Amino acid sequence: MTYLLKRRPTYVLALVLAAGLALAGCGSSSSSTQTSASAASSSTAASTSSAAQGAYGAPTSTAATSASGHATVVDLAKSTDGPILVDGKGLTLYLWQADKSAKSTCYGACASAWPPLTTRGKPSAGTGVGAAKLGTTTRTGGTLQVTYNGHPLYYFAGDSSSGETNGEGSFGFGALWEVVSAAGNGIAAK
Repeated sequence: MTYLLKRRPTYVLALVLAAGLALAGCGSSSSSTQTSASAASSSTAASTSSAAQGAYGAPTSTAATSASGHATVVDLAKSTDGPILVDGKGLTLYLWQADKSAKSTCYGACASAWPPLTTRGKPSAGTGVGAAKLGTTTRTGGTLQVTYNGHPLYYFAGDSSSGETNGEGSFGFGALWEVVSAAGNGIAAK
């Protein structure tokens, strides 16, 4: 190195510049990698949070079962269409006219937009809900989906808080989605 310093200052300058560019490139790449890693970490955290809540904030079987291990509660809430079914947190529940029996036909992209109401045990009836109308059906994979009056129950991904009925009257995935009355029938959008 001493030889290069004394004899060839242009080589040294070139080496210093190359090293500087390499370090700057690494810093830039590192920064970019760090930004990408932070974004990936944030994305992973969001995905993990999403997995715990389900698509668009709708509870999954884990969130729908209380910490004490009690099964999912189906309750009633007031709406402009009269009393409708909601979960224990007040999120609106829907039925899908494409389901011709208690067996769900909503999977894949459909289940992402319309997450099923699932449970780990026998669902519980809130005040005004017919306990005899509550049941379960086994989804592909073994998860229990709550049914009411023979209809599998779903959330709508576009509802993020209690009282919202944004999915009412939708024809998503080829059939009508409706909020559910206390009697267990769909309430058509007005």
